[in-house]
Amino acid sequence: MATRSRSGGGGGFVGAVKADIRRLHGAWMELVFRRQRGRGHSVMGKWKPETLPQKVAYHGWSALGVLGLLVLYPLTVLGLATRFYAAKLDSTQTRLGIIGVTAIALLGWGLLTLAWGAMSYMEQVDIPLDAVLAVAAASGVATLSTALAATCSKLGGRGTTVGLAYPFAMTALFLPPVVAALVTPSLHPYVLDPSYDFAVWVLDNVLFVGGLSEYLRENFTLEGAAYAGMWVGISFPLGWFLGGVVTLANLVRPSE
Repeated sequence: MATRSRSGGGGGFVGAVKADIRRLHGAWMELVFRRQRGRGHSVMGKWKPETLPQKVAYHGWSALGVLGLLVLYPLTVLGLATRFYAAKLDSTQTRLGIIGVTAIALLGWGLLTLAWGAMSYMEQVDIPLDAVLAVAAASGVATLSTALAATCSKLGGRGTTVGLAYPFAMTALFLPPVVAALVTPSLHPYVLDPSYDFAVWVLDNVLFVGGLSEYLRENFTLEGAAYAGMWVGISFPLGWFLGGVVTLANLVRPSE
């Protein structure tokens, strides 16, 4: 005989969304009030306010939680998507091991470097030596970042994974094109010039608070290796952000 869902939200997408929102809101309420999350079928039941001050505080805190959900739930969906693809990569890493993942990255980038080097010596293909050096430099950065990400993910706990593995994975994605452009002037219009425009936009629209943009402009010049430092600086906060939304997704909908 069919039974009704315990969550009471029905099945399908709508039911899953309702269950996620209840978990998030229940976790928010338990920051201040006891016995709020997952108490629908508990013997003790869910705590409810009795006096007027308790009711005012309870419903006010609940309303703040609802407003917060407008921001948190989209981040939860992003975290679920990130967790799905990260799990795929982690499954591959588990099968191959740290050495295997590093070897594959080294093999792939090494073959690409050798291919460009071989093509540069072919008469019908004119590839300058600096382009070959660019690919070689990018391959070294990508391989090292991949190895660091795999090591931190395999050997560390949740804190190490969020704090280091995700940022190094972002570094493996962002830094190789920048390193390649630094040693290949022909790539400047495609990598460094857009990076400069992006840096100007960030300074004017994000880091203007507290005079931070003026401080950066007066004390730093975006040229040479500073481009690499800029993208490393972007990779780490972005990695922390993605690791954070995955942690949020685990809170709302724990992985099996």
